[in-house]
Amino acid sequence: MQSKDFRSSLVEYIRTQANPVDKFSHQTRLYELTRAVGTGQQYDDDIVFAAVWLHDLGVFIGHRPKNPAELAAWDCVAYAMEKTPEVLVHLGFPSEKIPGVVEVIRTHQPSATPLAIEGTIVRDADILEQLGAAAILRTVCKIGRDTRFQTFPDALVVLEKNAATLPDQLKLPASRQLAEPRLRLLRMFLDAARAEGCAG
Repeated sequence: MQSKDFRSSLVEYIRTQANPVDKFSHQTRLYELTRAVGTGQQYDDDIVFAAVWLHDLGVFIGHRPKNPAELAAWDCVAYAMEKTPEVLVHLGFPSEKIPGVVEVIRTHQPSATPLAIEGTIVRDADILEQLGAAAILRTVCKIGRDTRFQTFPDALVVLEKNAATLPDQLKLPASRQLAEPRLRLLRMFLDAARAEGCAG
């Protein structure tokens, strides 16, 4: 099987696993962001594509624990890293690239420090998904269905933290440029939410 043949199969696999279903759209947006973020960079797009589609496997219902106490201690990144090789082998992904995919998943969160350009690209793109309109929709839709988001203020606290801390963590010039309009929109939303009494 050639290296490109796995892509449609991987997308279909995640389509069947993404639960709640709105989580499926994150991967599509994230991959498009990696293409924008990675402009001018030399990197392996197969590794980026696979990491984007598998990095959140551990957050899907059916993969994560049901028990609230277990869920509170759940390491979704470790789970995705563990399951990724098996999934990719089954889908015909080039075996020599699997360690690279696992490494990108390991370092995709803002708190991590990627060692490879593929990791930097995915991490920056994932940070951008936590700013702007997509971030608002992704966060607000969790209210009432995620134990971390019981009320409007819970969601606003997370969005305010994102706006305050994430832009400075972007590494690539293209990422910082893409962040500017997203950050303006997010700050406008937060100002309006506070003005309308949603923050408390």
